[in-house]
Amino acid sequence: MTPPGSAEGPAGGIPERPAVTERRLHPVTPLRRAWAPLAALAGWAVHDPSGAQEQVGRLTGTTLLVVLAVLVPAAGLYGFLSWWFTHYSVTDTELRIRTGLLFRRTAHIRLERVQAVDVSRPLLARVAGVAKLRIDVIGTGDKDELAFLGEREARALRAELLARAAGFAPETARDVGEAPARELLRVPSPGLARSLVMTGATWGTLCAALVVPSVLYLVTHNLWAVIATALPLLGAAGASSVGRFVTEYDWTVSESPDGLRIDRGLLDRAHETVPPGRVQTVRIVEPLLWRRWDWVRVELDVAGSANSLLVPVAPRAVAESVVARVLPGVSVPREPAPVPRRARWCVPVWWRGHGLAVTGAVFAARSGLLCRRLSLVPHAKVQSVRLTQGPWQRRWDLADVHVDTGADSTVTARLRDAGEAGRFLAEQAERSRTGRRDAPPDRWMTTG
Repeated sequence: MTPPGSAEGPAGGIPERPAVTERRLHPVTPLRRAWAPLAALAGWAVHDPSGAQEQVGRLTGTTLLVVLAVLVPAAGLYGFLSWWFTHYSVTDTELRIRTGLLFRRTAHIRLERVQAVDVSRPLLARVAGVAKLRIDVIGTGDKDELAFLGEREARALRAELLARAAGFAPETARDVGEAPARELLRVPSPGLARSLVMTGATWGTLCAALVVPSVLYLVTHNLWAVIATALPLLGAAGASSVGRFVTEYDWTVSESPDGLRIDRGLLDRAHETVPPGRVQTVRIVEPLLWRRWDWVRVELDVAGSANSLLVPVAPRAVAESVVARVLPGVSVPREPAPVPRRARWCVPVWWRGHGLAVTGAVFAARSGLLCRRLSLVPHAKVQSVRLTQGPWQRRWDLADVHVDTGADSTVTARLRDAGEAGRFLAEQAERSRTGRRDAPPDRWMTTG
């Protein structure tokens, strides 16, 4: 007999699984993909401009029109076919993405491995009302993406994937919707602009763009050499100031059950998520010219993710309140213990910038004199601890302590007393073991 409420399949006794619905990307996607062949030709022309000019010079006007008449429809056909053969579907356990015109590829993304789902909207995509969905999976370096989806569809799919990753049943995941968020920080545009003006990288690249071409012209009197040198330097100066302003414009950090959400961008809007429990290191950066206003910048190392910036600029108290949401129960040490005075014989002048503080929750190492960097590593995230000591350090009874994290990064406390470093090496192993034992699980949609 069949138990009440159960269903038998045609083979008898095996319940039928609901059919998986495959979906296509937004209809504007072919326009984006049609540019691929044309971009390849443009790349060849940039790589070999003389050869490209020679080949174009051999073509008559009629031949050039015929080539364009064939090339443009071919590019359009390529874009359409690549869109037509791209599907995605969400099953009970995974997200599947099928792509490929000649060579088929199917990506199986396990939902329990999803750690972040980001939505980005480049300028032209915002005009067309579409968005790009990027899926960050634990243990992979590259993100899979769905480009493009309608904006509402992208947000709905993001909410569904996060709900599935959190353990919601498939039949209820679509109804969960996007988790509510509470704004923690919004960086005002005037404050962001002032911080970029008072950054050493901005002035350094600008001075180099003005001084180096001038000196080169006095030495060579070659205008083309000056132009070839000045343009990259001016581009670097623009990237360190204007480019960062455009990228970090309207930077907003909000807290939600699925992690800290970051919304930013002037031309290209991005909606990113800092996964809960996946932050390995937090760095508080304090450039020299910012200290008068007590401003800091907060950077991150996240395991398996490219997210590296949490706060572009904020008063220290505000930034530390945001850090407390990333690392619950952690207070930022204000004055790390300085290195011994004999360290000046190993690192003249700059030895004053190094320091170390160990609390019940984190290992904190400070470095830098003009631009201070305080790196915080929770004990639960420490993978290994190493002690190194060069011949000159042995002469002055000093050693470096290296802490390795799960994000393939290392935080180093330099120039410590050798006896202190040896004791720390033994104690940190116990701190890391108890920290991992007491750490909460890395789960989505948790509010604890």
